[in-house]
Amino acid sequence: MNISEVVFLVEEDPEGGYTARALGESIFTQADTLDELKTMVRDAVQCHFEGSDKDVVVSLRSGKGNRI
Repeated sequence: MNISEVVFLVEEDPEGGYTARALGESIFTQADTLDELKTMVRDAVQCHFEGSDKDVVVSLRSGKGNRI
C-alpha cells in the first residue's frame, strides 16, 4: 500500500473565512468556516490525486503548528 501524508497550513483570511495551503503539493483552497474548509480540503486532495494509487492522509495545522 502506498500512503502519503499531505499537511495543510490553515490561516484566517484577512477578508474573512479561512485558507488552506498544502506543504509540498500544489493544492490551495478556501472557505467561510472551518467545517466547510475541511470539506474543501478533502475535495481538493481527491482531485489532485485522482487516478493515483496512493492513499492520502491529510493533516490540518494552524500557523502555530497546532492540529485543527
